[in-house]
Order: sequence, then C-alpha cells, then structure tokens
Amino acid sequence: MKEVTYYYQGICPETGELLRLPRTLLAEKIAQDLMTTITNPEGKMYGILLGENAAGEIEILKAFSGQGEATGWVPSLVGREKIVLEEKRVLQLLETIKQEIITLQSIPEHNLYRLNQASFERKIQALQQQHQNNKQERDRLRNLGDLNSEELEKLNNLSRQEKRARKQLKQEQKQVLEPLIEKINLANQRIIELKQQRRNLSKQLQELLYQSYCLNNFSGQSLSLAKLMGSNLLPTGTGECCAPKLLNYAAMKGLKPIAMAEFWWGESNRDRKQGEFYGACQERCQPLMGFLLSGLRSSLEIIYEDEGIIAINKPPGLLSVTGRYQDSQDAVVNRFRRQGKNLIPVHRLDRETSGILLLAKSLDIYRCLSQQFQRREVEKIYEAILSEIIERESGIIDLPLWGNPQNRPYQTVDWQRGKASQTYFKVVGKEGNYSRLEFIPYTGRTHQIRVHSQQGLGIGILGDRLYNGKQSDRLYLHAKQLSFRHPQTETKIDLIIPTPF
Repeated sequence: MKEVTYYYQGICPETGELLRLPRTLLAEKIAQDLMTTITNPEGKMYGILLGENAAGEIEILKAFSGQGEATGWVPSLVGREKIVLEEKRVLQLLETIKQEIITLQSIPEHNLYRLNQASFERKIQALQQQHQNNKQERDRLRNLGDLNSEELEKLNNLSRQEKRARKQLKQEQKQVLEPLIEKINLANQRIIELKQQRRNLSKQLQELLYQSYCLNNFSGQSLSLAKLMGSNLLPTGTGECCAPKLLNYAAMKGLKPIAMAEFWWGESNRDRKQGEFYGACQERCQPLMGFLLSGLRSSLEIIYEDEGIIAINKPPGLLSVTGRYQDSQDAVVNRFRRQGKNLIPVHRLDRETSGILLLAKSLDIYRCLSQQFQRREVEKIYEAILSEIIERESGIIDLPLWGNPQNRPYQTVDWQRGKASQTYFKVVGKEGNYSRLEFIPYTGRTHQIRVHSQQGLGIGILGDRLYNGKQSDRLYLHAKQLSFRHPQTETKIDLIIPTPF
C-alpha cells in the first residue's frame, strides 16, 4: 500500500508534534472520522495505528479484520500469496462439499418418509379406535351370559381378524418406510463423511496458512505463526485481526507505534456494538503481542535499574504476571525470563493500566519492598482521564471493597464484607468533555481506583469496560510516580514517568 503522511488537526504541520489532544484520544478521533467512510454493512473490526517514521512524521495505517485486500488498507500478513493456488483449490473443494451436503439434506425421501409416516399413524390410530369399540361391544355381549357356543366362537373369530388386520397394516407400513429409511441413512452417513472431509480440509488449509503467515516484530525477527505458537492450538482466524496486521506492517515499514484504536463497525452482535472501541482480543491477538512488540523500546522500557531492583514503564494490555490459560501467558515476568532474567514483581498493575512496575532481583529484596507496601510506606500517584466533567476539585474517597469469589476479579462496594479502602483525588485539568485527575491510593485493593472513581465520584475512568466507563481504545489510567526506600541503601527513590495520554 502507498505510504501517506497524514497530519491531523491535533498535530502541528510544521513540527509533526501533537498539540493539546492526547495521542490516544487523537487515534480515537481519527478512527471516528474513518467510521463515516465505511459502507460495508457486514460487522467486523476496523483499526488505525499512528506511527512515527524516521523523519519524525506521523503516518496513519488502517486495517480491517478478516481476509481480503483493499487499496489504502494494510494487506494481509506476508506469506498468504505463496499458497493462493492451493487455497483456491481447497476452497473450491469445500464449496463442492457444501453443495453436496445441501443436496443430500434435501433428498425427496425425507419428505416422503414424513408424509407416509404421518399417514400410517393416522390409519393405525383409527383402526385401534375401531377395534377398541368392537372389543367393548363383544365384552358386553359376553357379559350377558345368554350366548351359545357358536355365537361365542364367532366373537372370537372377529377378534382374531382384527389382530390380523393390525399386523397387516404394520407390515405394509414397514414395506413402505424401510426403503425410505435406508436411503435417508445412506444420505446421513455420506453427510457425516463429507463433514469430516470438510473438517480435515479446513484444518489442513489452516495449518498451511499458519506455516505460511509470517509475523515481523521491531527487533527485525520474522517467524511463521506455526513456529511462533509451536504446539499451541490456534483459533481459526489467528493473524487476521486488526492489531496483528497493523503492528506487523508498522514493523516492516520501520514505523514506531504511538497509538492504536480498534472499533466495531457494521451489524452489531451480542459482544460488539457499532461504533464502540475495543482492545485486542484475548483469544487471537493477545498470545501474539509479546512477539509483535519485541524490540519496541516502550514495550518494556526500563526506567531504573541497579543491583537489586528494576522498574519499568509497563505498557497497557500487558499482564504483570502470567495467568493460567494460553491467552494470559504474555506478561512482564515472561518477557524478562526470555532474556534470562528471573524477576519478582513487588506489586501488580492491572493488565490495562500503564506505568511504573517495580521488580526485585532476589527474594530478600522482594520481601523488604513488600513490607514497605504492606506498611503503606510506599507513595503511589496515578493519573487518569474520567469520561465526564467532574465538579469537585479534590477530596478523599472512603469506600470498602469486596471481591466476590464467584465473579473475580470484579470488585464491589460492600459495607458488611468489604475491606477498608481510601483514595485521595485531585483534579489537574479539564479537556473538552473529560476530566484529568491524580489519584493517590492510601490502600492497595484490587481495582481500587477504578471502583472508587465509578462509585465514589459517579464517573468511570475513560475506557474502563469492566466498570462501565465510556468505551475507548484503552484504559486511561497510568501509574506515574512511585516513591520508596531502597532496601539495600535506605536512600529514598523517587520514580516518575510522564503520562502517555
């Protein structure tokens, strides 16, 4: 695709520097402008990425999820072109199989069986009712007790004739329905075989795609999806979402990502609403992010390091520690482990929260720093953008928080079961319809600032999907300052990292 330098109203045309509009909000604004140009009614994810080139200029990349190429949009991952002919052949086979299945599912025997079965059921029911009436009459005559032997034998013969009539009707039903059932069973067996064949072909094509698809990162590495994921089961469509396409293309073109925004456009479904912003999906995108961001300085930017500790500027979307499942393996500790460094996080930041994360190089250092956190001797300052204008200028939020073990990690305000939680807040700016605040948590409960903002101030943090903040491309919460005593030297360490939005 042709590269075009795109200057927006929030960027200075002379210097390329961003003006008053925060970079991630700028990405959201550009994405909203893009929405007005999309005419495809099919619901899918779209995205834009702001990238800085070697000349310091801002370029915009745009992509959509799924297969297909379009002028001006980021192309599919490199490698697909190598298997175009094989893909075409397999897709034709899949279409042939589909049509054969449709034909087999609509053979006339299905309808003939239903019609004949219904007809025989009606005949059998009518005959049974007639025979039941006849039996009642015969029983009545027998109970009178004035029939001779010849008359009784005649009644018995009538009963035997009715049994033969029922048997004959069921035999006739069997003769008519059995050939139809046989043809239907043969068709169903063939459908089962075709569906298995279709699954095998689809799996083979998907494996071929994963072997051919190549992902590039900012370290200059290029790996196929198959090699990147190894024996892990890859969901269908892996590598065809917006985020991998955009980051892969930016790495190939030497663009440093500044901000990215993904949104759903077209017919809404139960999980996605038109015009809403969403983060990279956990199933297909998150497992690739560690590789895609490798080599990007801001992905694991070390802001302080000595013999005992390391402090990084954790990017949003990255876990502090790994989780139990495949989509939660990309984490700070794992990225350092791949570099041969076994570090222990002293505290945690939410996956979507950016900012200062402190790690210890030894267990003794970890214990000493943990005690400072437990004794509340560590000062933490966060900055956030709230999704509405707030009237109060400052204050303390004091609401007890409780995490329902059946709905982790969601936290609620609970005056009976909750743990004491206090947060100081101060308004530091107002930008359009948004408020910029500093938060200083006196306690360290899970999601404390997020819940205190929503429940204590009545306004959610922008991009907080869990607690009903306005949808955006990220959670606008950043840990910008951390102050503590160094466990080895006892000197005070003040770490500060500018807010990226």
